[in-house]
Amino acid sequence: MSVAQTLEQRRRNAKFAKEQDARRGKSETEIKKRSKDQFKSPISPFWLGILGFVVFGGLIFEVLSRIFFR
Repeated sequence: MSVAQTLEQRRRNAKFAKEQDARRGKSETEIKKRSKDQFKSPISPFWLGILGFVVFGGLIFEVLSRIFFR
């Protein structure tokens, strides 16, 4: 008894098959070396921008308030 695949399952299966085709014929060291070259930041650029705005925005606001509102 087999159950029909959902659209999401078909997409994921196609993605997996594409990755496996790309790996086919390559040695394990070549595959591992390639995966280590790709660095992914643990924090997204959006949150990095928010953090920078909070830190540097507060610093700029403090400097301006000390200059103009002595």
